[in-house]
Amino acid sequence: MTKEISISKQDLSGPSVRQIPEGDDRERLVCPDCGYIQYDNPRIIVGAVFEWENKVLLCKRAIAPREGYWTFPAGFMELNETVAEGAEREVWEEARAKVEVRDLFGIYNIPHIGQVYMLYRADMLSPEFAAGPESSDVQLFDWDDVPWKELAFPSIKWALEEYRELRGESVVSVRTNSYAPRMD
Repeated sequence: MTKEISISKQDLSGPSVRQIPEGDDRERLVCPDCGYIQYDNPRIIVGAVFEWENKVLLCKRAIAPREGYWTFPAGFMELNETVAEGAEREVWEEARAKVEVRDLFGIYNIPHIGQVYMLYRADMLSPEFAAGPESSDVQLFDWDDVPWKELAFPSIKWALEEYRELRGESVVSVRTNSYAPRMD
């Protein structure tokens, strides 16, 4: 059963005034009633690029933006997961493939849309894959057959080119702090 909630205009306060808060150097949304400052920070995109028998796996997007264009499995990181766990989750959600991430091969800053991509190389654990809910098709492509003109975003092209260039080279190792002290 859904509970109906009545909201008046007075209840709609919150961060609504653009100003530079004291001690800051840029405009933020600030609540005129309580002084709460809303910080808009970049979103982290995680993903993995991997091959099976020298063919790279790509997904055709079934969602906006760029529906019908090709990408590798990637998406927004969730709370309470590591970057590697997020990359593995995105692979499963979009391509129904099982992978084990190896190493981080690229960090792409895209400030004009407030995103940071963190991309892994991964090992595909078996040849099984299928379209997940956000994909209309998933295929393995020979590098010569990658649909370069049908890639969803410039970042996908950059990452695929860098992945291919770095094959066999050691890149960045990522670690997670397993001990987080309490701050109380």
